[in-house]
Amino acid sequence: MGGFSVSGYGPERTTLSKLFARDSLARRLDWPILFATLALSMIGSALVYSATRNRTELVGDDPYAFVFKHVLNIGIGFGLMIATVWLGHRTLRTAVPILYGLSVFLVLLVLTPLGTTINGAHAWLDLGGLSLQPSEFVKITIILGMAMLLAARVDAGDREYPDHRTVLQALGLAAVPIMVTMMMPDLGSVMVMAMIVLGVLLSSGASNRWILGLLGAGAGGALAVWQLGVLDDYQIARFAAFANPALDPSGVGYNTNQARIAIGSGGLTGAGLGNGSQTTGQFVPEQQTDFIFTVAGEELGFLGAGLIILLLGVVLWRACRIARETTELYGTIVAGGIIAWFAFQSFENIGMTLGIMPVAGLPLPFVSYGGTSMFAVWIAIGLLQSIRVQRPMSA
Repeated sequence: MGGFSVSGYGPERTTLSKLFARDSLARRLDWPILFATLALSMIGSALVYSATRNRTELVGDDPYAFVFKHVLNIGIGFGLMIATVWLGHRTLRTAVPILYGLSVFLVLLVLTPLGTTINGAHAWLDLGGLSLQPSEFVKITIILGMAMLLAARVDAGDREYPDHRTVLQALGLAAVPIMVTMMMPDLGSVMVMAMIVLGVLLSSGASNRWILGLLGAGAGGALAVWQLGVLDDYQIARFAAFANPALDPSGVGYNTNQARIAIGSGGLTGAGLGNGSQTTGQFVPEQQTDFIFTVAGEELGFLGAGLIILLLGVVLWRACRIARETTELYGTIVAGGIIAWFAFQSFENIGMTLGIMPVAGLPLPFVSYGGTSMFAVWIAIGLLQSIRVQRPMSA
């Protein structure tokens, strides 16, 4: 007789048994990384609200204006993650040339009259009330493009590791958007892209000579950029203040000094959400974006700030596991590039609030306010989930 069996052994399974079947999407998803990123986003929403509710020049008469936009950005980002999982990283692999060309076109548009300057960086597109930072999407296309080149012959079984010609082609692919981003100049994004390139090469199994050469070229390039005057005055001043925090405490060193005061005053448990004197008094500039970690340190204390670091650690741990378990080099490289991206950007953002890294204007992944950056990190999570979902179950 037809019908379904509650136990799931009949001709038709129940919806619940189908959902959690061994080969189902739900079973294949990496739930720890999903829960960790959602938790970071929820904590970030609370911190963004606390940092902006009294900023009348930003929110006007509506203290929820910024947090509403932040939650909306999270929702859009989550939708982009679902779309990425649905499309799959292998499908996106075939679209890499189009995605790469589009991302380079967008960063080039920043150098036209459509580009606008925010917080000293001429890295944004003004699209009629909507601001877009194309360099965030470039991070993704560099990862996908380099992975496509480096893994092509290896996944086809022709080679065990990428050859020197392939590595050179991959570096050339990454160099184009990095050079355009440097012309803006958006030094923070360039630093992240450089770390992504390093992470991609390490994940690909490329010769150590390329890694050492890249590190040497990076050091030489940094020296050349400094000597040739490519950096703007405010960027040079930031590095000078990092080298000597007492250089200009009321000027270029103000942000870092106020950030350290805010974090140091939080103690073990913090002053409580909305009760931080530095946050309420608006002493820390850009606290909802680049310096969001100071709100956590002051109002949630060491425990709350430590929880954010722990959750970021969970994301990196699960991403490393996904990279290790996939059986295709392409997936390993994509995951490796994302790991390098998240790890460096998190370290730089938290480090600059503690005074152990120079101020570079980078958001804290999943926590800071910012639409483009939020969309990009959720797309990256979608790529990681796709790599896990499409791996053989025996892996």
